[in-house]
Amino acid sequence: MPEFTADDVEILTQIDAYQGFYRLKHYQLRHRLFAGGWSRPIEREVVCRTPAVAVLLYDAVADAVVLIEQFRVGAMQHPDGPWQLEMVAGLIDTDEGPEQVAVRECQEEAGVAITPEQLHKVCEYLVSPGGSNESLTIYCAPVDASRAGGLHGLSDEGEDIRVLSVSRAEAWQWLQAGKITNAATIIALQWLQIHYPQWQTGT
Repeated sequence: MPEFTADDVEILTQIDAYQGFYRLKHYQLRHRLFAGGWSRPIEREVVCRTPAVAVLLYDAVADAVVLIEQFRVGAMQHPDGPWQLEMVAGLIDTDEGPEQVAVRECQEEAGVAITPEQLHKVCEYLVSPGGSNESLTIYCAPVDASRAGGLHGLSDEGEDIRVLSVSRAEAWQWLQAGKITNAATIIALQWLQIHYPQWQTGT
């Protein structure tokens, strides 16, 4: 367990440097040192993001996963281009809880209906704590992959989403070949590669 907590950080100044789709905060702070005493004042920026959820849709009978493909502005400089293979995901930017958002996003982004009771929590983690406060909760949920497909997304949010169903083995090959490049989907597929036998047997 970490030796220190948030009480071991002293915020000297805090400024809202930018407010747009995301918010950027500028901090001057100091923190306790492992060797004792306090650090010198340091300056850091933090991209403030709303917590998010993601759902890996898995068909245990067909041994297949349902993924989505969509444009991502942060991947425009990636050698393979800005269209990313991902899981269903969304921000918790309403008064809904994480599970309710997960259910809604499955319907909006993939046309798949699931219930909160079907969600299995895989993990919750900080996406990039060196410069962002974003947290992501990953779930796995059952799906009939044969009924998933087509184009989805909310036009008023600028979403243009293609849904595809692929075997777990092929998705794993894509991961190993570097075709899947976002961390959440990599984490979820690695988890599934370990746990899929239990899902297939229902244990």
